Amino acid sequence: MPECVPGIHHVTAICADVQRTVDFYVGVLGLRFVKQTVNFDVPDTYHIYFGDRLGSPGTALTFFGWPHLPWRAAGGGQVGVVALAVPERSLGFWAARLRGLGVEASRGERLGAGFVGFEDPDRIRLELVGQASDERWNQWPDSPVAPEHQVRGFHAVSLAVVEEEPSAHFLEQTMGFREVGRDGGRVRFETGSGGPQAILDLVVDPAAGKGEEATGTVHHVAWRAVDDAHQLAWREVIAGTGRPVTPVIERKYFRSIYFREPGGVLFEIATDQPGFTVDEPAASLGSELQLPPQHEERRDSLKVNLPPIAVPATVGRGTGG
Repeated sequence: MPECVPGIHHVTAICADVQRTVDFYVGVLGLRFVKQTVNFDVPDTYHIYFGDRLGSPGTALTFFGWPHLPWRAAGGGQVGVVALAVPERSLGFWAARLRGLGVEASRGERLGAGFVGFEDPDRIRLELVGQASDERWNQWPDSPVAPEHQVRGFHAVSLAVVEEEPSAHFLEQTMGFREVGRDGGRVRFETGSGGPQAILDLVVDPAAGKGEEATGTVHHVAWRAVDDAHQLAWREVIAGTGRPVTPVIERKYFRSIYFREPGGVLFEIATDQPGFTVDEPAASLGSELQLPPQHEERRDSLKVNLPPIAVPATVGRGTGG
């Protein structure tokens, strides 16, 4: 078996209103808007990215802007909750900040860590978990949130599944995850060295209806490959199980393979390289529409058809009040 995937690379969800999503993730959560591009497969629609200062692997939360789809709640075979990591001391700050900005939020504790739970404008379930590592985090100095409280990247993803055994067997026997805890119908797994950004929870609900691709749902979760050879080795492993897996696909900022785990959740394994500075410098990430070479000839028409994005001014830092 190749070396385990170290953790989460990125998570991609579907939003209805791109501007509203930018306003929330920059203006409320204090993430940096690191890339505006198009969905490479559906180029008349946006693909936008948020993260730390560089959109480092393990911090990149991305969205397809697909307003043509209806809204649906997440169901079986989908990611139910995206958990982001913050310092434990920051939970009170975040509960107050969210409520002060009109976002309904609640406090809780699970498997030894406190969290603040809430929803984004498309009712995607989010949690800020008070268990963070600065290992892969690049502070964004211009965030509206002070550095001591900023989101450090992902903590975990929760997969909603109807049955535990098929997904658990695949995670452990094929991908090398290990079970590290249980809480009711929730089973926690870790990969790599464990800890924030390397956690996956299976949330088992036999009555869950099958999830549908819609606004308000997560499209896929991507796991890190440290380089191309690591990714190809994992492609060979997945293909060897008989599960359909795509060829390597060039995504400009990383290379990707896609497959579904037995519970139905779409997985990707994405390379850490080359990153988001491949087509614009770090200082101006997200400031201009970037296109892959195959769609460059359509730039003028795409700029006409895609609504302009205004990034919120990040003047001053919120205190939570």
